[in-house]
Amino acid sequence: MRVLAGFAATPVEVGARDVRWSRSPRGLAAFLWDCVFLPTAAVAGQGAALLPPGAAAAGGTAAAGPALLQGRCWDGPAGCSAVMAAGPAAPRVLNVNVGVLGHIDSGKTALARALSTTGSTAAFDRAPQSRARGITLDLGFSCLRTALPPQLGPGPGELQFTLVDCPGHASLIRTIIGGAQIIDLMMLVIDVTKGMQTQSAECLVIGQIACKKMVVVLNKIDLLPEGKRQSAIEKMTKKMQKTLENTKFCGCPIVAVAAKPGGPEAPESENPLGVSELIEVTKKVKSMQMFHTPVTYAMQGDRVGICVTQFDPKLLERGLICTPESLHTIHAAIISLKKIQYFRGALQTKAKFHITVGHETVMGRVMFFSPAPADFNEEIKENVFDFEKDYLYQEEYLSKDSVSSENKENDQAEVLLPRQQWALLEFEKPVTCPKLCLVIGSKLDTDIHANTCRLAFHGVLLQGMEDKNYMETFLPKLKVYKLKHKEGQVERVIDDYGVIGRSLFKKETNIQIFVGLKVKLSTGEDGIIDGGFGQSGKFKIRIPDGLKPDTKMLLTVASKKKSKAGKGDTTKEDESSKNDSAQPVTISLVFKRYVFDTQKKMIQS
Repeated sequence: MRVLAGFAATPVEVGARDVRWSRSPRGLAAFLWDCVFLPTAAVAGQGAALLPPGAAAAGGTAAAGPALLQGRCWDGPAGCSAVMAAGPAAPRVLNVNVGVLGHIDSGKTALARALSTTGSTAAFDRAPQSRARGITLDLGFSCLRTALPPQLGPGPGELQFTLVDCPGHASLIRTIIGGAQIIDLMMLVIDVTKGMQTQSAECLVIGQIACKKMVVVLNKIDLLPEGKRQSAIEKMTKKMQKTLENTKFCGCPIVAVAAKPGGPEAPESENPLGVSELIEVTKKVKSMQMFHTPVTYAMQGDRVGICVTQFDPKLLERGLICTPESLHTIHAAIISLKKIQYFRGALQTKAKFHITVGHETVMGRVMFFSPAPADFNEEIKENVFDFEKDYLYQEEYLSKDSVSSENKENDQAEVLLPRQQWALLEFEKPVTCPKLCLVIGSKLDTDIHANTCRLAFHGVLLQGMEDKNYMETFLPKLKVYKLKHKEGQVERVIDDYGVIGRSLFKKETNIQIFVGLKVKLSTGEDGIIDGGFGQSGKFKIRIPDGLKPDTKMLLTVASKKKSKAGKGDTTKEDESSKNDSAQPVTISLVFKRYVFDTQKKMIQS
């Protein structure tokens, strides 16, 4: 079996050979399992202190840590990670990844420590860098195990909650987004004395994109005056319910706790920096452990330690584990996307964004496009991109805000929006990822002290481009077009089947490339450009069905007025020009040109 080191993309087994290690921090979006728990009634709404099982809080408070996570898995064991421990009589373990997210200093690491029965080497900010700076710098992993509820399957077993402790500092948003992609359930930790803060809001947005279920934890209730504690908790609970009422998490459980009563928090962990080189070696996976428990099988999102024969672990920082061909290194991608409603401002084509794919964030340039206007209401197949269809180039992502402002300027009625929009992402450096993974676009260079959402859009990666020369080899297949519209005027009549036009082209334009294109007169006649006329940009138009009598009369009168004005004084000529321009017969030329067509052909239906 061939693998990349890090999070499992597909099941990994002990004894597998041919291991590929990536020293770059490559990311992999895990499947989001619709698996969730409900906190017990004893904890929900109560100010219980959370301590490790078996321990007691200062002053004799009973430990309530496990109670927060006990409950039921709504979708049963099929939606979760099942890990078989080594040994013939070992019980099966059902794993659920729980992300611990929130603003910096809200008590996330203290909460993870209080709930955990086992910590990994990356848990609870053990790294020296984290301890030195006093904040969480990277993802921390620990777990809580409890008896498997009967409704989750027959036979003995354990329910394991793997807690993924994410950083809270604004500058570490890349790590937060990466952590959110391997979780089944999110715990949003709120400092009860401060309420929603900037990174709390960003974590909520990330949760809406990457997770289906959430529990809100109101932490640090021990800092509230004892006499007003319950009323303060109820007030903050109502505020959070109001905040969540227009999100997918409306009605989610809200729990009040004190993760570390009476003591300061001490978060932190290392933030390893990878290099962009890829090292391939062939090694044997000798054994695996999950939280000090031997296992023979692991899947996406699992935290495992791997014993590899004849390999120096100092050579590896972070990477991915995968089966052959499941990951691809790409230079550009086509994604389906949605704008994040809290992002202020327009999403402009050619703008640069921080693009997060799995655990990797790179700069990328975007180009937005939509279905052709006639197909705006057409049902779009999910997670499929059709290269046979034509798509309309957009200067910006179409949203209610962008369309309504344009309508106000043009005094137009409301315009329909397409059901689906796409973007072409061009990365400044290659990224390694699977198909159909989550993609998030952000403006991380925004001032972290500004009260604004930095997350701009999210989507699904539909098609990656592995060839460095994708602009020549791949993009010509992408049929995105710009709609071109030119207008000119009829100069005079040649005969019943022809007119001379002007003001459609510049003097230096090569009119020959436009010969044969269809035009339409404002009086209703259809015509065809027949060639140039003179050297000033004028041209001949052939009218196959002939000019209407009214059109011919209108143009003849206008031509006579201009001729008379030419023989008289300047004043009369000016007046004649005004009369002539009052109701000119206009010429419209409409065609489309494909953005990636190297020949720049003009296409008309």
